[in-house]
Amino acid sequence: MVSVEARQLLLQSYQGVLSTHSQYMAGYPFGSVVPFCLDGDGHAIVLISDLAQHTKNVKADAHCSLLVLGEGDDVQVAARLTIMADAQLVDSADINAIAQHYYRYFPQSCDFHRVHDFSFWRLTAVKYRYIGGFGRIHWAEPSALANPFFGDAEADMVQHMNEDHADALPLYCQQAQVVVPDRVALTMVGIDSEGFHVRVADKIVYIAFPHTVQTAQHVREVLVTMLKAARAGVQD
Repeated sequence: MVSVEARQLLLQSYQGVLSTHSQYMAGYPFGSVVPFCLDGDGHAIVLISDLAQHTKNVKADAHCSLLVLGEGDDVQVAARLTIMADAQLVDSADINAIAQHYYRYFPQSCDFHRVHDFSFWRLTAVKYRYIGGFGRIHWAEPSALANPFFGDAEADMVQHMNEDHADALPLYCQQAQVVVPDRVALTMVGIDSEGFHVRVADKIVYIAFPHTVQTAQHVREVLVTMLKAARAGVQD
């Protein structure tokens, strides 16, 4: 149950605090706020500058952690997850797929890895520390988060939804009780076996499927079912 809750929090998150071992101040931790998304195996991907302190730190010592915090007015009761991880440069063979995926989530950073001194790093999870509320504090093994659609299949589905069914996105958001400001364009940015991400202005929200899916046909079927339910809710 803990791993499931931790996985759900991770899917709902797109920024966190990356803690590394300082090379400038030996023995001290160094924290940095970073945006991230998940790769096809469910590991966090960050795009960081070669000149940044945290990059120099992970080049010297790959051990790091990523803290993600759930929503809520009181940080003491909000769920949070610390991912103990090993940082690794993304292999050149994976760069194109990773870049395509990452820049859908963060288009303001588009092509930074080509035209600036930025590189993609994978934070391979080793252990979770999950706090779900008072008295609910646990160490847990990293939960399987593999995305069967990562790559071209995901890109094709996202493109199809944005080009042909953009009118459905506000309805999905409304059904999920996601507040959408007036005159804000919505963009689907990712799909996995448990739900999909939508960019709403400067935020990314996660809308869960009612059940897990494993094929593109199943994604289509569940999206149609969710849309019918959303339209019925509007009519009511």
